[in-house]
Amino acid sequence: MNGYATSDRDAVTAAPGGLLDLLKVAAVVLDAGGRIALWSPEIEQLLGWTAAEALRQRADTLLVSPENRPRGRELFAQVSTGARWAGVFPLRHRDGTERAVEFRTMRLLDPEGQPHLLGLATDATTVRQVERDLALSHSLVNQTPLGIAVFDNDLRWVGVNPALERINGVPEEAVLGRRVGEVLPDLDVAAIEARMRHVLETGRPLLDQQTVGRTAADVQDRAYSESYHRIEDTDGRVLGLAMAVLDVTERQQAAAEVAQARQHLSVIADAGMKIGTTLDLQQTARELADVVVPHLADLAAVDVLESVVASGTITPVSGGAPAEFRALAVAAGYPTDAIHAADPVGELATYGSSRVITQVVRSARPVLVERVDGKMLRRLARDSRAALALHEAGAHSYLALPLVARGKVLGTLSLYRTVNERPFDDRDRVLASELAARAAICIDNARLYGRERGTALTLQRSLLPSTPAEREGLDIAARYRPALSEVGGDWYDVLPLGPGRTGLIVGDVMGKGVQAAAIMGQLSTATRALARLDLPPAELLRHLDDIAGSLGDAIATCVYAVCDLERGTCELSSAGHLPPVLAGADGSAKLLDVPGGVPLGVGGVGFGTVEVELAPGSLLALYTDGLVENRSEPIDTGLDTLTRLLGSAGPSLQRASDSLLSALSPEPDDDVALLLVRRRV
Repeated sequence: MNGYATSDRDAVTAAPGGLLDLLKVAAVVLDAGGRIALWSPEIEQLLGWTAAEALRQRADTLLVSPENRPRGRELFAQVSTGARWAGVFPLRHRDGTERAVEFRTMRLLDPEGQPHLLGLATDATTVRQVERDLALSHSLVNQTPLGIAVFDNDLRWVGVNPALERINGVPEEAVLGRRVGEVLPDLDVAAIEARMRHVLETGRPLLDQQTVGRTAADVQDRAYSESYHRIEDTDGRVLGLAMAVLDVTERQQAAAEVAQARQHLSVIADAGMKIGTTLDLQQTARELADVVVPHLADLAAVDVLESVVASGTITPVSGGAPAEFRALAVAAGYPTDAIHAADPVGELATYGSSRVITQVVRSARPVLVERVDGKMLRRLARDSRAALALHEAGAHSYLALPLVARGKVLGTLSLYRTVNERPFDDRDRVLASELAARAAICIDNARLYGRERGTALTLQRSLLPSTPAEREGLDIAARYRPALSEVGGDWYDVLPLGPGRTGLIVGDVMGKGVQAAAIMGQLSTATRALARLDLPPAELLRHLDDIAGSLGDAIATCVYAVCDLERGTCELSSAGHLPPVLAGADGSAKLLDVPGGVPLGVGGVGFGTVEVELAPGSLLALYTDGLVENRSEPIDTGLDTLTRLLGSAGPSLQRASDSLLSALSPEPDDDVALLLVRRRV
């Protein structure tokens, strides 16, 4: 918009603007020798030097750092010869820091013809900020679809933005300096100018004021909403007022669209919180169906390709081949028999190549049928009975969307409207596509997680001993329970050594998934090989530590014990693992104080050993942290409970193992490995 229009007389009598004050323009004058001759209060504020400190000082010595002086002297020489220079130059503040200062320089001559240099300076950061603010204001005013006008104190047009030019149907140059009634006589001019005067006098804005009339752009009356604000400078001087104008003729329609948009945003926000709360494939599908019903559809079904459910792989549907689906979720917004028209959850369904659901997964594109007739219902439903159920329920509009994640189609989301009389439209398709895309990523994550978890669990179980080795003089029971979420690298083993000697190990590889299981397998295999050498526990752990260090970032904790029945002792060493529990035949139980050591893979630290008596009837328990850790309780609580339960363990170690798992870790967040060994009486 143009600036405020003033006459020559107005220009002479008008009060000064505040822009120079905002920029805090400072002045400094250097004599021909480069010494400071004049020093303004503003430059003192900018650089901190008082006039007494600055005057008669060489500017380059006082204000310029050594590394910038050559450039400063070069610029001084240029200006002294008559050249002008403008730019940013760093000057030294009195506190020792440097300030970026923007300059406008020129040469001055005194009565003797001696050159002086005048520098007009301001803080460069302030200049940039003002420039950004002005550019932002200009962009906003000129690009906004809101009509904006500025009036002076006499209610004359000072400027309009392009949006208001279009609303008025009059170019800006035709309104400048004129009043509203002179340009737009068919508006309620009296009411408009009364509002303007009220705002100018009181300073209180008026918002959403209604005006009905027509402008030069229209041939019939339209409705406008206007807001008025008084404009003041930094000193509170009234400069005029601004008016914002919005055409609200279609307000009811716009309000309905806004309400629908808000509902769509609400549904999307709801989906963000409710879809993908777990990595369970069927649960994720149920969450998607529950989100779209009843906000978007009266009936929804989520069907996933059978290959995704059965093997975790994605087999694309191509050509004339039929498609096999597994129904994962069905939801209805109200009690209706139409829900039975969908494929029963959990069952396999096959659809031919001409069916709509097959076309959706083959093309990876949505299908929207605004009006569904009987013929179309037969292409949508699984059979004639289902088509009849949908017809009787009033199904009249259909929308199917592919569930696409990472470029691959996983299945479909099918939506019906029965009670809602409005057919699906493109806005519904866009919203449903957004929900389907979000859900597809969650479903694919669940698929990938399930496949990886299955692989890791298979690998984990294949590497663990199927049943612990039976050893003369010992009763042995072992358990492995995978976490409900990700499988880790917990393991146990019973290792036959020399006559009457048995090695026991329980360990936990840090990390999850296939990598942790693979590292566990390597450490377990290495332990079995080292055990054949019948090494002392500390020495065996030292070798395992070297092996773990060669496996990259492998870190693991473990405890290794050697039971010697001839001596009646048990020798134990630990690599950063939780302490074993030793329970006596008399019902006493305690945590063994085994030197803690550091986890395998850390390296450079030795391992200690402790030897305890293993009397007849004694029970030794080795375990991983998943057994005793609970997010809601300190680990000491789990250790105390474990110790107490082992003190009262019955004669059957198998039952004791199951009881410990049920009591301490019924739904483990982490893998659990447990090894119980009792010396026979």
